[in-house]
Amino acid sequence: METESSCVPFVFAERIILEPRGFNLRPNGLTTGKSGYNVQKGSMSSSFLTPVSRTTVTTDVCRKLVGHLMRGHWAAGEKIPPERILSQKLGVGRASLREALKALEIMGMIETRLGEGTFVCGRSEFFARPLLWAITGSDISDARELVEARKLIEVELAGLAAERATADDLTKIGETLDLMEASIGDPGRFLEADVQFHLAIAEAGHNTILLNSILLIRNLMRQWVSTALTSDGVALEAVEQHKRIFLAISKRRSEQARRCMDLHLETMAKHLSLPKHPTMITC
Repeated sequence: METESSCVPFVFAERIILEPRGFNLRPNGLTTGKSGYNVQKGSMSSSFLTPVSRTTVTTDVCRKLVGHLMRGHWAAGEKIPPERILSQKLGVGRASLREALKALEIMGMIETRLGEGTFVCGRSEFFARPLLWAITGSDISDARELVEARKLIEVELAGLAAERATADDLTKIGETLDLMEASIGDPGRFLEADVQFHLAIAEAGHNTILLNSILLIRNLMRQWVSTALTSDGVALEAVEQHKRIFLAISKRRSEQARRCMDLHLETMAKHLSLPKHPTMITC
């Protein structure tokens, strides 16, 4: 049995792989154990042994930066150092660094703002864009499936909000509702207020996993619902339904909150519009 002292640790990303020292492969296909006996190749399974991948500098830089981001060395919204400083600190050329930064932006981990610099996205955005491409690229993906997903998540969140919302949570939900009423006639502002209303309820549910799930779906909903708000009466109908949801939550009636949210999402589903090529949302 191998002891800890007879193993060599190799660190790759976040994993540690232990490789026994006592067994080395020889070029002639023979293996030699500590006992010195020769064993013919093929006498033990070795199909899992494949050539070691040769990575590029860009890949190594990308992995290193992903590690820093995942560990929270840079907080969400924080500006990361400029290319000149990063290339000096990492000891790599700026060309390789730029390619790595492009990859991180595609993954939704960082955002480049013209004239301002590069900023860290919120954790809920990490890898969101590839997931969005997978969702929107599916032949069976449509508005109905998205509504079903939202109902599974948001109906429960409404019930949890009725049970767990703090006074501050209720104030925030109420403020977004006020903003919706004040924005009727302005589809852009109304849409953002609508989204914030649902996010406020999700936050009031105090379940991080469900909140992050709705954040991903929210990016799609923002695009698909925008055209529906131009229809006559939709904004007013949404406000009235939101009022009923808020009332149930504020009165701590969890089952009523769930029913109101379910009715709201089902009603709004009739007004959804699904573009063939949705635009990606930035951080």
